[in-house]
Amino acid sequence: MLVLAVDTSTPAVTAGVVRLDGGAPRTLASRVTVNARAHAEVLTPHIMECLGEAGLAPTDLDAVVVGIGPGPFTGLRVGMATGAAFGDALGRPVYGVCSLDAIAADTADDRDLLVVTDARRREVYWARYSGGARVAGPGVDKPADLEPQPSVVVAGSEAHVSLFDLPVVGTPSPSPAGLVAVAAADLLAGDEPKPLVPLYLRRPDAVEMADRKK
Repeated sequence: MLVLAVDTSTPAVTAGVVRLDGGAPRTLASRVTVNARAHAEVLTPHIMECLGEAGLAPTDLDAVVVGIGPGPFTGLRVGMATGAAFGDALGRPVYGVCSLDAIAADTADDRDLLVVTDARRREVYWARYSGGARVAGPGVDKPADLEPQPSVVVAGSEAHVSLFDLPVVGTPSPSPAGLVAVAAADLLAGDEPKPLVPLYLRRPDAVEMADRKK
């Protein structure tokens, strides 16, 4: 099975073609550009470059996997819209996965893990994992309000993992193989994908006047 994987939930604009045949997902080609303002400009070229490097045509793809966040609105919608458009044009199923789950999958670590990424406004998106499964989150909080324990290792944004007194593991952003690993069971079973629903998790900018006075 050949899967296109894309993610724009972080400043990294990620695309890749992954082969999934029952074992660990194997990346055939990938492109990553770290630029929070370049999601719309580089994602589709990245996809086409990956297909070319793998010697594939778009019609060779069997499915699409896209990271649904959590992430900032502007960047996140680029990846989701692009992934949905490719799936629609090709008549292929599109599976959405939590981007933090993909980072966790990339660690290949069953220890208690904390994953954090940049939520801007001096906050982080976060989730906790134990035995490879998510046990809390995703959520959004200030780093000072997020206790490192019971996690024993941390993965995610390089600028934010350093805020927690834990050993760093894994990758700073979702990889194509990590994204596909999260969806692997559904892909191999041929399950119908759920509707793509973005995980923004953003607190509202506007508050009631009564709340401001408290």
